[in-house]
Amino acid sequence: MDRIIHLYKGLTGAEPQSIIPLAGAGSNRRYFRVYGGEELLTLAPCSLPLNSLIAVIGTNQEENDAFVYLSRFFRTNDLPVPSVLAVSEDQMVYLQEDCGEVSLYSFMAQHRQEDGTLDAEALTTLRQTIQVLPSFQFSTVDKDEAEEIFAHCYPQREMDRTSVMFDLNYFKYCFLKLVGVEFNEFKLQQDFERLADDLLMEKENTFLYRDFQSRNVMLKEGKPYLIDFQGGRKGPIYYDVASFLWQSSAKFSDELRNLLIDEYLAALQSYKKIAKEVFLQRLHLFVLFRILQVLGAYGYRGLWEKKVYFANSIPLAINNLQKELSLATCDAYPFLKGVCQSLIAWNAEKEKIWATEAAKKAKVAAYLQNDKTYIPNGFLPTEGGMSAGQRGSSLLVRVFSFSFKKGIPEDESGNGGGYVFDCRSTHNPGRYDEYKPLTGLDQPVIDFLEADGEILTFLESVYKIVDFHVARFKERGFANMQISFGCTGGRHRSVYSAQHVAEHIHEKFGVEVRICHREQNITQELK
Repeated sequence: MDRIIHLYKGLTGAEPQSIIPLAGAGSNRRYFRVYGGEELLTLAPCSLPLNSLIAVIGTNQEENDAFVYLSRFFRTNDLPVPSVLAVSEDQMVYLQEDCGEVSLYSFMAQHRQEDGTLDAEALTTLRQTIQVLPSFQFSTVDKDEAEEIFAHCYPQREMDRTSVMFDLNYFKYCFLKLVGVEFNEFKLQQDFERLADDLLMEKENTFLYRDFQSRNVMLKEGKPYLIDFQGGRKGPIYYDVASFLWQSSAKFSDELRNLLIDEYLAALQSYKKIAKEVFLQRLHLFVLFRILQVLGAYGYRGLWEKKVYFANSIPLAINNLQKELSLATCDAYPFLKGVCQSLIAWNAEKEKIWATEAAKKAKVAAYLQNDKTYIPNGFLPTEGGMSAGQRGSSLLVRVFSFSFKKGIPEDESGNGGGYVFDCRSTHNPGRYDEYKPLTGLDQPVIDFLEADGEILTFLESVYKIVDFHVARFKERGFANMQISFGCTGGRHRSVYSAQHVAEHIHEKFGVEVRICHREQNITQELK
């Protein structure tokens, strides 16, 4: 904090009124909102009305340099990015313009209608966002300083063969290997090489934003501002369009994608004329590439690190992959196509299993509500809440998240008791618009909660209590234990706490844990 205060005083001549930690991105950078007084109104480079700035503490000088350099370059070209207002001598801390708390992602969540479509206001904002993309991409074309600009990019100056192969191998080792799909590594590598050739066949001095997606677009006074471009580099324009329109969690319909492609192409005409059919042919090649990249990330974060949000996103990405295969995008890479078809079959089988388990749970729930007509054989609860198939089995721990407004979860085992922890003493993400549509399973909320350490201190005490309890229950041969975490809405703090404690118990004791995020209608089993 002292470094932020020092930099702020050097910029404004005054002390900040308060400094609030914010949720970070996927990197190790730490973000803070710095509130000030009238001294902020005199900052000439700013385009937005200010009562606050964003402070960033980085861990990599080259990455910080990339953001600062690119921000100043984009600003000289009148592009909507935050101004960098002050940088420490070692370039590890900087202050930038505050673009507000509402991301395009959260804005869409707030403006999504009951049928899943977006309202007119959200559609207008999406059009404005996609229309500004070509001005970024072509800001480096025909510039004398283009080579200098790309020299400042981090971690590399352009999308090249090495980076393409890195992403494809990420998919191979962090997804295919983890799900157990069989493949001939030599044949798959040959198709990867051909795909890399096709992706890199065009050479232009266009700027590849790299991470152009709705979470990196902030909205203030109805205007989109782009952030997190420090990973940008020289590269093809199709990549950014694919990233934006095929972001799995954005859930864009084919109709909406087509509308936004038309908006993009109309804006592109000022820089380059491309027939729509030619553009689409190239675009879908990058859509395929992006889906494979995303599956690699979901495999690592979801299947390896056991983070539920990423694991639950896998079916969405595979559904996108299935659509790409139906468009013949993968026909030029026959072995890769076969691997993708195996993945689609794997996903279909998993969905059958999940659906069956969900049906069983629904029938058990119906029985517990005294509707015994739906109870299947082998699922009849007996003494101590155990089913006929569970007698003599090891300890089962049920972990709930819930809203106190809707009451504490009942103990379905019939034993009564269990721990109930109140999470409401910790900092609440639900107070901020950016986090309201998200849950404690989403990375931005996780980062927010962990930034000030309150939730971590709270859980340290919880772990000590439940560890003793689980160990004693196992020793005494008990069959059931219940732990519940409550907060105001049952959406952020309680979900985070329940998920982390459940994973902790499963990893430490090897017992079966069933998680129920009651208000989110999310269940999970750890076996």
